[in-house]
Amino acid sequence: MAEEVLKSFLTCQELVDSYAGRPRADPPESRTVCRTHTQDLKWCEEEQRVVCPVCEDVHGLTLAPLEEEVRNVKVQLKLQLESLKKRMNECKEIYDTYGNMTKHCKKQLGETERRIKAEFDQLHKFLIEEEEDRMAALKEEGKQKRETIIQEKENIQAEMSILSEVISAVEQDLPQEVNAAFLTLPRDILSRSGPHPLRGGLVDVAKHLGNLSFRVWEKMRERIQFTPVILDPNTASTCLVISEDLTGARYKVGPRQEHPDNPERFRVYSNVLGSEGFTSGEHSWEVEVGDHPDWLIGVAKETVDRKDGLFASPENGFWCLFHYKGGYSNGSGKRLNLKKNPERIRVLLDCGRGEVSFYDPGGNDPILSYRDTFSEKIFPFFSVWPASGAQTRDVKVCVCLK
Repeated sequence: MAEEVLKSFLTCQELVDSYAGRPRADPPESRTVCRTHTQDLKWCEEEQRVVCPVCEDVHGLTLAPLEEEVRNVKVQLKLQLESLKKRMNECKEIYDTYGNMTKHCKKQLGETERRIKAEFDQLHKFLIEEEEDRMAALKEEGKQKRETIIQEKENIQAEMSILSEVISAVEQDLPQEVNAAFLTLPRDILSRSGPHPLRGGLVDVAKHLGNLSFRVWEKMRERIQFTPVILDPNTASTCLVISEDLTGARYKVGPRQEHPDNPERFRVYSNVLGSEGFTSGEHSWEVEVGDHPDWLIGVAKETVDRKDGLFASPENGFWCLFHYKGGYSNGSGKRLNLKKNPERIRVLLDCGRGEVSFYDPGGNDPILSYRDTFSEKIFPFFSVWPASGAQTRDVKVCVCLK
């Protein structure tokens, strides 16, 4: 759009420069009559200028009455004037759009900053809690180690006391030739092996520090969800409300939202594209539709018309599964007979084979398939209409289970 505006501006600038550089017109009587010969001036077709047939050699030139040429020029100028006015209105519309885009960008910045902060607050909270848990586990182990060592020391001290008494008794009675006390000495004390240092008495540092970041990350993965398709709010129609996590779309009943009419946005129908397009490989995602009555799910070319109300058909660059008033159909209006209404729809896109397929993930039952040639980037596509009395209000991309 910027290049078109620039080209338009340059063309207008050339026109302005042309008028600005044109010499001042003489009074009417001198413009139509030669001052020297009082002859009517003529228009030279070949040289595209006003000439006097007497003052100049006009042999072989095509001359026309000046009044006739002026009338022709006026007709052309009127047509150009209408075109210029139309371009002026287009420029005003684009200028107003830029103003709306500036306001919307400011709003988007604030909202996005808030959401980023909220996401990181959750991550910070998780990391702080994880740190506290691991520090508590370390302190608990340290406490147990200390208590174990104290207990072992007390046991050793008790044994040392017994041994000291036995040693003293043996040393006292050993010089005597006959002493019945030798017969009463506990033999197990004499045959008992010496004490050994306690195994595992030190803190298990490896348990606490080994692969710490990886183990925390694994635990974090259990709490963090991944969605294979994220909706692009800049493409969403003004009658669609996109969820904060950018995975769900709901039809807004009532006045439309005040979003700028940027080139990416769908203007007529309640459509929205995924944020990432594909040119190769295989891709799949599931969509929660519940009992929502009216929706379209599929893929679309990057260059689909987003401003006019084109039907979502393969001829127009859309490959979709339709659900309308309880029935299913394809982009050509052909009705599909399904045994049951699936609450989820799985979409499979194979860019290499040019195939888009739809399945009921409950039994992996095929619903619909398209074959075509994809020569440009293909985007996930969604269209959502009023939910009426259904319990399901949002059509939502499901979290990936992998």
